Amino acid sequence: MWDVASAWLDEQCHVCAQDSNQRNTGPPAAECGVRELNHLATGPAPGIGMPGLTSLIGIQEKGHITAGSNQTMVVSGAAGACGSLAGQIGHIMGCSRVVGICGTHEKCLFLTSELGFDAAINYKKENVAEQLRELCPAGVDVYFDNVGGDISDTVISQMNQSSHIILCGQISQYNKDVPYPPPLPPAVEAIRKERNITRERFLVLNYKDKFESGILQLSQWFKEGKLKIKETMINGLENMGAAFQSMMTGGNTGKQIVCISEETSL
Repeated sequence: MWDVASAWLDEQCHVCAQDSNQRNTGPPAAECGVRELNHLATGPAPGIGMPGLTSLIGIQEKGHITAGSNQTMVVSGAAGACGSLAGQIGHIMGCSRVVGICGTHEKCLFLTSELGFDAAINYKKENVAEQLRELCPAGVDVYFDNVGGDISDTVISQMNQSSHIILCGQISQYNKDVPYPPPLPPAVEAIRKERNITRERFLVLNYKDKFESGILQLSQWFKEGKLKIKETMINGLENMGAAFQSMMTGGNTGKQIVCISEETSL
């Protein structure tokens, strides 16, 4: 029986790792519905791994969602690996309304027609502030933030009293010489403090004790059809750089995957 395992390794076709370099997440592969590729056990889709854990644990630990309390969640970078899962998990855990922000009409349609988002905003074509006021008339209670910058400033300005920001990523700020999390503009920071909006640094690796239960929960939702996973695939290790660049500029929908080999044996 295979076990589900993960490790911090380089991009390569094969690896022989010492036990100390591996981290066994615990549940047998059969419990997670895993598939076998190149004699390695992986999740039912790569999104069940780190993106899924980041989204699930981030929402559990920082989102403070209460089923039945009519909460509205907004997700930026909503068509990416974490964002696309976060919106679905928000619905599963009890948010009554989930609105995604992304960069193309096709991605907006994907979020609403396939992933169950209630609405989506194309920030490149639409006025985000106006759309948020229309689509979130009761304000924003939970914000899953993948991007930072102007988009996040706009969302925070429409958040409710004692609401919560899940600080997953700040992709618009990564090339700037600023601390993490990046400071908010003074006017936005004043709103955050006045409304008691939480915005705490979140790192999923600080919650390794929750990985086993998280993988099992995500896998169960996946098998039940409650959680859908999208991947963008590119073939060849030599295209790793191009895939990374595409991901960083919004070229992917869901998890960006580089397929090393389709061979079934080592």
